[in-house]
Amino acid sequence: MSDKIRLLIAFLFVVGGVAGYYYLQDSTVALAGMLRVLSVLLGILLAAGVAYTSEPGKRFLVFARDSVAEAKRVVWPSQKETMQTTGIVIVFAITMALFLWMVDASLMTLVNRLMGRAE
Repeated sequence: MSDKIRLLIAFLFVVGGVAGYYYLQDSTVALAGMLRVLSVLLGILLAAGVAYTSEPGKRFLVFARDSVAEAKRVVWPSQKETMQTTGIVIVFAITMALFLWMVDASLMTLVNRLMGRAE
């Protein structure tokens, strides 16, 4: 139950930050734009701090760390491989578009002939 309360408080911090952003919208202070952004950032940081103290927050942090570690292990394709794959996809898409256009035109001609509306 305390985790739900912590997550609710975290949500309220985010809402408070966004509310501060809109509250300062009509402000005449010279740094109003920066204060608006700081309001949202402060709300998010406070929410993250409170959310981290909950069990779901800690699980999320472990998940995020594991995700970053997994992304570092990925072998990304080289520029040459990327260009070749992109070229193959573009050629395939054009080929399929032409094929489907021919099938559609053939079926339209067939239907027109069957209905007695020959061209």
